[in-house]
Amino acid sequence: MGTAVKKTISLPPDLAREAEAMAHAEGITVSAVIQEALRQKRTARLKKEFRTIQGYWSRLAEQKGVLKEKDLERLLKR
Repeated sequence: MGTAVKKTISLPPDLAREAEAMAHAEGITVSAVIQEALRQKRTARLKKEFRTIQGYWSRLAEQKGVLKEKDLERLLKR
C-alpha cells in the first residue's frame, strides 16, 4: 500500500461500536473497516457518475435516431 497517512476522525458512538464489532468479527483493524467503507463509497460514486454520463449519451443517441447498432453504423458512415 505504500505509506499511510494518519487521520483522526470522529464517529458517533453507535457507528464506533459497529466498526469495532465488524473489525473483531472479520479479524481486521477498525482502520481496515473504514478503508473498505470509503472504497465502497468511492465505487458507488463512480458508478453513479458513469450512469449519469451514460444517460446523457443515450439520450443524445436517441435524439439522433441511434437505437440499434445498425443505426450507429449508418451514422458513422456519413
